Amino acid sequence: MPTLRLILGDQLNHQHSWYKNTAPDVWYVLMEMRQETDYVRHHVQKVIGFFAAMRAFAQHLQTTGHQVIYLKLDDPQNTQSLTQNIDFLMAKYQIAHFEYQLPDEYRLDQQLKTFCSNLNTTWAIADTEHFMSTREELGTFFKGKKMYLMESFYRMMRKRYQLLMDGNEPLTGQWNYDAGNRKKLPANHQPVAPLLLDKDVSEIHQLLVNQNVETIGNVNPKAFIWPTTRTESLALLDFFVQNCLPYFGVYEDAMSSSSWSVYHSRLSFCMNTKLLSPLEVVERAIAHWQQQQDRISIAQIEGFVRQIIGWREYMRGIYWLKMPDYEQLNFLEHRRQLPAYFWTGRTKMNCMRHAIGQSLDHAYAHHIQRLMVTGNFALLAGIDPDQLDEWYLGIYIDALQWVEITNTRGMSQYADGGIVGSKPYVSSANYIDKMSDYCGTCFYDKTKKIGHKSCPFNSFYWHFYDRHQDKLARNPRIGMAYNTWRKMPEDQRQAIVAQAETYLNNLEEL
Repeated sequence: MPTLRLILGDQLNHQHSWYKNTAPDVWYVLMEMRQETDYVRHHVQKVIGFFAAMRAFAQHLQTTGHQVIYLKLDDPQNTQSLTQNIDFLMAKYQIAHFEYQLPDEYRLDQQLKTFCSNLNTTWAIADTEHFMSTREELGTFFKGKKMYLMESFYRMMRKRYQLLMDGNEPLTGQWNYDAGNRKKLPANHQPVAPLLLDKDVSEIHQLLVNQNVETIGNVNPKAFIWPTTRTESLALLDFFVQNCLPYFGVYEDAMSSSSWSVYHSRLSFCMNTKLLSPLEVVERAIAHWQQQQDRISIAQIEGFVRQIIGWREYMRGIYWLKMPDYEQLNFLEHRRQLPAYFWTGRTKMNCMRHAIGQSLDHAYAHHIQRLMVTGNFALLAGIDPDQLDEWYLGIYIDALQWVEITNTRGMSQYADGGIVGSKPYVSSANYIDKMSDYCGTCFYDKTKKIGHKSCPFNSFYWHFYDRHQDKLARNPRIGMAYNTWRKMPEDQRQAIVAQAETYLNNLEEL
């Protein structure tokens, strides 16, 4: 029976059971489409990365004996629509049966469900065989609970997969080492240079230019830095465990103007395209740690494992539990426009200039840069979460909605009212200075709340709490901030609010 199997651009799992056997009447299809390049304005490296990975995967399938249909962006037969392309191919190849793997994004899930409900042929859905928990598992785990505590979910996952465990108890008796993993890089400490590939992707880059695909960011098409094959992804994993893991945990929150990757793995794109599985990543890291316990403490490996089997799986569970309503949430009713420097990096705020600039140059920033610099600024300034979602989804090579929106609208912007985070993650310049070297060379003065060159983060911080007292004052995790605010002299509070409003009214000029 002629069968057509759809492979989406983030479903490049070499180890999927689909590929165990070859069959002359089974066709696999991958498509480059304007439907996917245009739903937000993506970083040029993101589009190139996905197209390069898809092309390499298609070639891998062909060399292992599978029949592959690959529609390039400029193919005359490409309708640029997922469902229209499937219709065309099913008629052309006289397909009697259609199959697809569960999409990770709600919009594609709905599009394919609607399409299949109107098919005159048989059809079936397969799992992607990638994640360590199911779509529904988090909802089942927390059924009847008001709070969705990531730590509880993480511990359950550790027990299930017996990772860093001694039976039902964690190795060393301690589950979480996050409290100790918050150190700034020492003065004159230079992290290991990241492993960068040097690939020529000029053909794909020229294709995007010729097809007038609107992108953001920068790229050297003759020296593309990101892995787009499984072999390259495994090489990056090996580089991480050998060179970065010994310092990962302790410096995972550190930011540096001289290092855009610090000791982070940069494996998220490899995992989000499914070139690597989360289980093989953590098992490889744990195996290396077990061999190197004299130089790699358990705090380093535990922090890494928690990010992948805890946070990543947890965020996916929240996404499928709360969509589609989640993408409409705006608990704090923020409506301010995203400043133009989010697209250019041209701002006098050194932390923002660096975090945005490296995002434009590398399509990457690590989690603290996203949460406590760009996200912190947007939350304090009251930026519309719709606009911030679009920015985060477009600018990062690893950004897919299932993982982006729960981090942005939830963890970063508190727009979900506390589903993901129990409090808003905001800070003044003090935290940024504590975790980075940004403030020392900034135009603004990190020590000043008001007056000429006072750091915007300082007045914004108190203005944020002041304007949201009705929604936040009873939150037990931030009571100390309100106590400090109320103890300030009235004239000082008024001056801080006035300073913040001056900056907010001139947001584009900061």
